Amino acid sequence: MDTDKAYLLGLIIGGGVFGNAEDVFSIRLPYKKWGSYLENPQRAGEIAGDILRKVGQMFRAVYDLSVQYETTPGGTWTILCEGDTTAVKNDLMHYGIVCEGELRGSADISQVVSELVDDNLKRRFIAGLADTIGSMAKSQRRFTDEHQIISFEIKGYNFKFVCDLCRLLYSINCIPDQVNWNHPNIHCTNDSYYAQWNKGFKLRILLDQYAQFGAFAFRTKAETSNENRRLQRETHAAERCETRDMHFTPSTVHPAENDTRLPELIRGGHYIHFRHFCTVMGCEHAPYCKIREQFEHIGELINPFPILHKDSYIQIEEIIQADPLLSGREYTSLNVNIGTLIDQYKEDKTALLYGTTANTGYPIAEILQAVAYVIANDDELSGKRPKGYFQIVERHSHDDADLSVEIRKPDLLTPLVIVGNGRGALIGARNPNVYKRLVTNSPDNEYKLLVRQITEEDLRDAR
Repeated sequence: MDTDKAYLLGLIIGGGVFGNAEDVFSIRLPYKKWGSYLENPQRAGEIAGDILRKVGQMFRAVYDLSVQYETTPGGTWTILCEGDTTAVKNDLMHYGIVCEGELRGSADISQVVSELVDDNLKRRFIAGLADTIGSMAKSQRRFTDEHQIISFEIKGYNFKFVCDLCRLLYSINCIPDQVNWNHPNIHCTNDSYYAQWNKGFKLRILLDQYAQFGAFAFRTKAETSNENRRLQRETHAAERCETRDMHFTPSTVHPAENDTRLPELIRGGHYIHFRHFCTVMGCEHAPYCKIREQFEHIGELINPFPILHKDSYIQIEEIIQADPLLSGREYTSLNVNIGTLIDQYKEDKTALLYGTTANTGYPIAEILQAVAYVIANDDELSGKRPKGYFQIVERHSHDDADLSVEIRKPDLLTPLVIVGNGRGALIGARNPNVYKRLVTNSPDNEYKLLVRQITEEDLRDAR
């Protein structure tokens, strides 16, 4: 192992794709718009130069392979490595990595990491990953331009890869800011009917932190890092996971928590925070005490129903009819004045409506989001998302003070139904004392939470 080989291994593991050909493999650089020669021809030219001069020279020196590239107008770049690939494959197999398909989806990097015996080797391996899967698109930020991010983006279900990479970053004092795990509890916390949760992993690091401890080999990546950091007014330091403050919000129980593609360690569990995954996987930097403290009031943090689901009226009706717990309800139809709902929200933004006790009912904020969806004009929606839900309900209520919405209230605390304008929404109730009875700890892992399905008896016993 030397610095060039460490870099190339990072590059190959991050973007490498192996097929049946014996004399070629490819490395995909999913730069998308960032690398588009239509949007930024100067940067595209610099990327091409980096591939031919830097990457190409290293591949010739280390593995005696020649390098070419292909690109598309949208910014997808592919490095083609041609020649006798035996040495590359032997190295990868030496580290326990099977040379089939897209490597990052299944690669175990633990054996590679064990031979990165100093910080310089570690930085070079991480640089190879950063040059392939490290995104610095304008969308990579923490809420505003003030906190610029580099995001390591990883497809598939390789939780161990992400955990090992996180540990490797920690070992050079490059502390990750956040991990978005490829799991429904991360990618669709509000809607248990949302099926497109499989968005991959994002391991996100403050650019200031990465610039201090990490590295790039591509000049274009380093220049973009400096450009993005100049958007900030000040330099930001990272905080270790063990001491950082954590914010917890309720999340829906999603059927894909049992998806067979998830690793067994993760599968079947419900997770209340992205650092909750770290505790289940046994990371030494995980905030075990802070996660365990939340188990005391777990009924406030889970919902066996969708917190908010929006769809066409027909789809909402089909969901209700397909679920005996929902279809078996008696619903009371209410025509509720929207101005009254706005007043209730302004008086108490955390109010729960139509509940049976002080801490049960349907959150006013979710009700107003549903109302905005069903009353909005088509040009006030981006897909199913209202473009400023509170502004929409205020505007429509101002134009028509008598404007009302149909709310169907069930006899038990199953989802509230709101319909109108050919659209509908389901809103799950807060019901902590009932929901906490659904949760147990896995016998194999005290931090893994198992949530059983809710029944009509659960809801009736609470009345």
